[in-house]
Amino acid sequence: MARLKDKYRTEIIPKLKERFGEDNVNALPLLRKITVNRGVGKSIENSKRLEEAVKELAVITGQMPVTTQAKTSIATFRLREGMPIGCKVTLRNRRMYEFLDRLISVAIPRIRDFRGLSATAFDGRGNYSMGLQDQLVFPEIKIDKAEFMQGMNICLTFDNADDEKSHFLMSEFGFPFKKPKEK
Repeated sequence: MARLKDKYRTEIIPKLKERFGEDNVNALPLLRKITVNRGVGKSIENSKRLEEAVKELAVITGQMPVTTQAKTSIATFRLREGMPIGCKVTLRNRRMYEFLDRLISVAIPRIRDFRGLSATAFDGRGNYSMGLQDQLVFPEIKIDKAEFMQGMNICLTFDNADDEKSHFLMSEFGFPFKKPKEK
């Protein structure tokens, strides 16, 4: 069992019950999936960039990504409908918790000039989105092997949650949020 899943079941569920006064375990917030997306707009000029992004995302997440295609044509960008312009992975269950553990304990501390995650990046329904500037914060990617610097978007989707419940759950997992400024 993944370390964070075990922590959720043994430590976090009792804290959630106490904090929100909920007796039913099924009514508590639960991390449902993590979606990792990489948009590679430069793949129009160089198809090698998309291949490299797919390989790196597969190494980072442990799951083969799917390529995403353009939905509409944009003439000024020389983009045609159906052209591959990115890749994404949806993680669930064991792989999701393993990725989350590596993100919290390894990748986020390696971000240069890191001052904490924004506490306002929730969407109103409890889901959280964050972006990374480059893929080199993950130790699976070797600096000398990486040809292109490419960031990624990470979206955490929760069930039975609003922004407050998701923030509390993420804090219990160990996400380093920015401290609110004192007046």
